[in-house]
Amino acid sequence: MATDHIRNFCIIAHVDHGKSTLADRMLQLTGTVSNRDMMEQILDTMDLERERGVTIKASAVRMMYKAADGQTYELNLIDTPGHVDFNYEVNRALAACEGAVLVVDATQGIQAQTLANLYLALESDLTIIPVINKIDLPSARPDEVAEDLSALLGIPAASIIRISAKDGLNVAAVLEAVVALVPSPKGDPLKPLRAMIFDSHYDSYKGVVGYVRVMEGTMHATDMLRLMTTATDIRPVEIGYFAPEMRSDESLTAGDVGYIATGLKTVRECRVGDTVTTVNDPATEALPGYLHPKPMVFAGIYPVDGENYPDLKEALEKLQLNDASLIYEPETSQALNFGFRCGFLGLFHMEIIQERLEREYDLDIVVTAPSVEYEVVLVGGEEIKIDSPAELPDESTVVEIREPWMKLEIITPTEFYGTIMDLVTKRRGTFLTQDYPAPNRVQLIFDIPLGELIVDFFDELKSRTRGYASMDYQLDSYRAADLVKLEVLVGGEPVDALASIVHKEDAYHKGQRLVTKLKELIPRQLFDVAVQASASGRVISRANIKAVRKDVLAKCYGGDISRKKKLLEKQKKGKRRMKMVGAVEIPQEAFFAVLKLEDE
Repeated sequence: MATDHIRNFCIIAHVDHGKSTLADRMLQLTGTVSNRDMMEQILDTMDLERERGVTIKASAVRMMYKAADGQTYELNLIDTPGHVDFNYEVNRALAACEGAVLVVDATQGIQAQTLANLYLALESDLTIIPVINKIDLPSARPDEVAEDLSALLGIPAASIIRISAKDGLNVAAVLEAVVALVPSPKGDPLKPLRAMIFDSHYDSYKGVVGYVRVMEGTMHATDMLRLMTTATDIRPVEIGYFAPEMRSDESLTAGDVGYIATGLKTVRECRVGDTVTTVNDPATEALPGYLHPKPMVFAGIYPVDGENYPDLKEALEKLQLNDASLIYEPETSQALNFGFRCGFLGLFHMEIIQERLEREYDLDIVVTAPSVEYEVVLVGGEEIKIDSPAELPDESTVVEIREPWMKLEIITPTEFYGTIMDLVTKRRGTFLTQDYPAPNRVQLIFDIPLGELIVDFFDELKSRTRGYASMDYQLDSYRAADLVKLEVLVGGEPVDALASIVHKEDAYHKGQRLVTKLKELIPRQLFDVAVQASASGRVISRANIKAVRKDVLAKCYGGDISRKKKLLEKQKKGKRRMKMVGAVEIPQEAFFAVLKLEDE
């Protein structure tokens, strides 16, 4: 199709503002999917995506739309992930488009990720089409939200399209706006091929399938292709487009969105953001914007039953086929035996992986407390990076420890201003600036350590604001801090899986709370067990779990006292011997105790 009849656009929104539902209605309206084959969230293929109402993997679809002017247009819709953890994927998907439909919920108004994704779209120089969704709900405030968007984007409130994606009300107006306002692609089909990979998935028959937007040149099914970043040459199994299932085609030309079935066996060779060119007539330079996705949150994943270790390894291998941002390496723990140290893009990404391991692969797993990557400067000037408290070198060899700090943006109704300030201050955050995107809403910007953000911060934010606040964060810098390793000793033995890196000021209180919690959770043994917390080389808190005692005097009725003493002495010896050889079994709940140390 002629380039001037192609429109490439994406839908951006905060979680649960109706992005996938709007995509469903567009597919129905253009006849891309028949009513018989239609189901809710058709572009969300995972059960998890449907249940949580959030897109985890990007997807693309080609729609043929006959507009009001009588012309037929090729509309390429790219459905972007809907969570802050997948920021890079959203960024690349936006780079593949010329326009973005910004969906805002009429009941909730502008949220943190609405703004974050809007700024990303504006950075990519996209045409923004604002849309207010869910106007059919009784609690909808379309006029208020339209005024807020008008102030934000500098456009008349009356020109903002109001729809109900669920009922299909006014969705045709959105498609007409896409045709009228989104510019057609600019690429020259005669130049050397440059196509950008904006997502990928693994197909057991076709290998890795890369989702591509052709920026310049033409790609033929018979061409020998080269991935420029990894310098991998491939002869594609097939090329084609999504409708929404994969349909093969002879060629893709400048402006088209489609796929390449590469035949590669791992997503690591076909990375998001990479540039595809031809081997015979290669482009001189790759498209800008490629980054290597960097894990931000790390946690240990162990099988509850040691025999399931090979199954866990196989499950992680399969997950990594579809998700190049998941990294893992084998690790051993004294308490949990063999497992894996895994790196995730964020806490939501970690939750998704954990849930998929349990549901799709039917595994019982223990996940240790999440930690972040620290930069440690040693006495000799050497710098090392550690992502597990167990790896922290001896304190005498450490000059300073640097931790990652995030730029945190919170949007909330003004009535919760004070409680949010209190929450962030308790988590060592510092206030930077504030703005009022709407009369009764405030946007607060903070600096906060990532270590304080990853454990139950979001839950507490939601509970303090009755669910109204939303947040978005991105890496700012690494900063030196007074950090120490908080170790837990059970029966005199350090339990590496319960160790954590904390701020020196918090070590005493966290150690005390952790010991109190573990005393409740660790079952009583046949001998006394001491639970201790230590930091900076000294024990800061201790509790004793009393032994389960058998009443050895029950059969002594009357008689000489020496007989009773003899029996008690015998019991004491037995307890002492047992303490020397006995091992304390720590229940799974104890490992979650580290996560639940919120301020009481």
